[in-house]
Amino acid sequence: QVQLVESGGGLVQPGGSLRLSCAASDTIFRYYYMAWYRQTPENQRELVARISTGGGGTNYTDSVKGRFTISRDDARNTVHLQMNSLKPDDTALYYCNIWPPRMSYWGKGTLVTVSS
Repeated sequence: QVQLVESGGGLVQPGGSLRLSCAASDTIFRYYYMAWYRQTPENQRELVARISTGGGGTNYTDSVKGRFTISRDDARNTVHLQMNSLKPDDTALYYCNIWPPRMSYWGKGTLVTVSS
């Protein structure tokens, strides 16, 4: 079964950093754009960052530009999200998926809590 597993979340103080990882169970994912999404109880799931096949192009939602960096390592079937200067508004459950997302690829996510 093809799946994506997120990890790396946790509790961090405002201004801190976290690095999220997404492990893919199949090499098929190297042929897709990959993305990180996040969701809070109050909001719909939103696209946070996206990376092209091969990693040559990236896009970010405005609220994280300059603070977050998405990367991919196709040799290891992983995608990362480096998050710096974290803010309380970044608190959410973070997921990875292809872009555009496919329902069957949603994992359990990893929880990021930014609080003092």
